[in-house]
Amino acid sequence: MSRLIIEGLHKLDGEAVIHGAKNSVLPILAATILAGGTSEIANCPRLSDVRATSAILRYLGCSVTAQDEVVTVDPSGLCRSDIPDDLMREMRSSIVFLGAIAARMGEAHLSFPGGCELGPRPINLHLAALRRLGLVIEEERGRLNCHIRGQRLKGTTITLEQPSVGATENILLASATAEGVTVIVNAAREPEIVDLCCYLNACGARITGAGEGTITIEGVDRLGGCRHQVLPDRIETVTYMAAAAATGGRVVLSRTNPALIASVLPAFEEAGCHTDWSEASRLLTLEAPERLSRVTSVLTMPYPGFPTDAQAPVMAMTCVAQGTSVFIETIFDNRYRHVDELSRLGARIKVEGRVAVVEGVPRLSGAQVECTDLRGGAALVIAALAADGETEITALQHLDRGYDGLEEGLSNLGASIRREE
Repeated sequence: MSRLIIEGLHKLDGEAVIHGAKNSVLPILAATILAGGTSEIANCPRLSDVRATSAILRYLGCSVTAQDEVVTVDPSGLCRSDIPDDLMREMRSSIVFLGAIAARMGEAHLSFPGGCELGPRPINLHLAALRRLGLVIEEERGRLNCHIRGQRLKGTTITLEQPSVGATENILLASATAEGVTVIVNAAREPEIVDLCCYLNACGARITGAGEGTITIEGVDRLGGCRHQVLPDRIETVTYMAAAAATGGRVVLSRTNPALIASVLPAFEEAGCHTDWSEASRLLTLEAPERLSRVTSVLTMPYPGFPTDAQAPVMAMTCVAQGTSVFIETIFDNRYRHVDELSRLGARIKVEGRVAVVEGVPRLSGAQVECTDLRGGAALVIAALAADGETEITALQHLDRGYDGLEEGLSNLGASIRREE
């Protein structure tokens, strides 16, 4: 078992490099099985979720190699249409393989996915959409047995009840080589959706409207491979910003895209931080005051609203702000699991349903805490950096799913942080 040992009250100062986006690279890797040739995915972060996705690709028969930040996938050996239960349970996003496998192989057999327990995240939207495309899906004892009637899926108009990122991804993968035109109404608009469409179009797909509420996919007979660079991770960007803010520090973040976090920047500015950014140079600078001010209200919403994944890191920095901050979580029912662990560090947080009220304290105190989920784990790291004394954080498998070398990056900024096995 691994653990992080963090000695708090070290002001962060320096430059950190932002890696490729976890929420972008996973569906892109799944999409490589649709290609008729080899794909090179650059700016690929070293994450346990990436390793799990690569394991699924290898099980399916693909050749997968990784060198530096480039993962190369050759799908020419694809020979299976099933994914074992143990591989599916590794991560929630494994369900995105359903549309890709069905479109490529004409059938798919897999179990329900795993991942962080953030409350109900039903895949009924995925299944209903794929059925609209002509996929026959039978649910039996926790497994999905699927097949196509005829040679190919058939394009249609699909209106989503809500702009689900996962459902939009599955439809894109299933319809890229379907017969006819597919239109997604109320599609997710996240930058990661745009990135997936850029990859598919580079492979020969015909997709328009990515980043808007309606996406149109004109099915093609086949796709080829390409080289694609994954966009920067906007949640990793916010995490480093919150860590610097909580310690009263200053950071320069390179290889990022500040435009992707436009909805988050007002919270940092309200807290008293000064930000300076340039899309051209891909640099973002944040300088924090000695003590943060409160953030009046944070309301999580689908993109382009405040991202739910950024809620926990920003909450952690408000734990040491002056005044009371309010958070309203509208995406997941169980996204406050980190609150109890923050309380162990001395945070004062009251939760009532979807609302969390944070009363800032002058200083937190080190303690033994445990990661509850990926972003909740990041919140604990941020709080520990601002705490007096030593904090021990366990259950790091959650952090490793979404952060590439977080402790090294923070250590380079002046944090006292080490990992022990």
